[in-house]
Amino acid sequence: MTNLISRMQAVQSPIIPVVGELIKKSPGTISLGQGVVSYSPPPEAIELLPQFLAEPTNNLYKAVEGIPPLLTALAAKLSDFNGIEINKGNCIFVTAGSNMAFMNAILAITSPGDEVILNTPYYFNHEMAIAMAGCRAILVETDENYQLRPEAIAQAITPKTRAVVTISPNNPTGVVYSETALHQVNQMCGDRKIYHISDEAYEYFTYNGVKHVSPGAFAGSNEHTISLYSLSKAYGFASWRIGYMVIPQNLLVAVKKVQDTILICPPVVSQYAALGALQAKDDYLRENIGAIAQVRELVLASLNQLQNLCSITPANGAFYFFLKVHTQMDAFKLVERLIQEHKVAVIPGTTFGMENKCYLRVAYGALQKDTVKEGIERLVRGLQTILKN
Repeated sequence: MTNLISRMQAVQSPIIPVVGELIKKSPGTISLGQGVVSYSPPPEAIELLPQFLAEPTNNLYKAVEGIPPLLTALAAKLSDFNGIEINKGNCIFVTAGSNMAFMNAILAITSPGDEVILNTPYYFNHEMAIAMAGCRAILVETDENYQLRPEAIAQAITPKTRAVVTISPNNPTGVVYSETALHQVNQMCGDRKIYHISDEAYEYFTYNGVKHVSPGAFAGSNEHTISLYSLSKAYGFASWRIGYMVIPQNLLVAVKKVQDTILICPPVVSQYAALGALQAKDDYLRENIGAIAQVRELVLASLNQLQNLCSITPANGAFYFFLKVHTQMDAFKLVERLIQEHKVAVIPGTTFGMENKCYLRVAYGALQKDTVKEGIERLVRGLQTILKN
């Protein structure tokens, strides 16, 4: 029976449930672990649900790629915010979250044994999906500020390479990649006849005047760019499971095969809610993300107390800071001690591919200001206590 589970034995366990079990055993722990927001979907999302209930056929399967009104609304959003025009060369595909969009892409463009380039630190679910598909993740280090190194990416491309993955704003580091670097990577992928998979789940979460850049908007990028998006973060939609992807038209049949097999169609009730969310007033995003920006400043001020114990790279996106901790201690052991002794949880950097040093991801989007303040204070005290002993 061992051979029947060998494929999954090569896949790392998702870290969020592992840390979640530790939190359960230490009641009162404040979690700075999971990457979600504290606020709820806009009222427009709920207000559209009666339309779903009023249509008797909505209990049946709908189009595998998404319901037409949602596709139309997403096309308008992509044009207005991302600068991506939907035309004969590309199309929108609605998914059950952007993790599913990534798996759709990997299964559509690869065969077992192929290679996909990830920039480290990577998003752990991306590495897991590549392993599940029987492919190999090729890891390329970012620079000391976690920015892309296009020349290193170019050197990592082989005849087996099928795609380069970028995440901007980034999970786990919070950095926003420069337009120049993203353009270089995108051009490189076009020249080498491979795909650029651009994960943009945190597209709205940028600070200090930094602007989000979508590689799918670059001239001539339609044929080789796969753009991934999510409502989970910006619209408080985590459990509703709605994401979407913009793909080259020639991948549509392959992606349909994948999604029809795994899902058949995205949850229709959630698609109606998503359609409503996209109609929310501009104030919804501005006020909620503005509140997170205030929390970010509070977190950064507290983390600065750790300057002698950690390296804290500036991050103008998402809702993460990625700490390099000046210790030989194993990152997971440090996380365990922070939970057990100081009742604060973060995520170890090992799960993001950072094996040689001790790194921690600190997430600040899921909690209200007062709770985050207490959590960060516990983290600072905990690291000061553990590392100085």
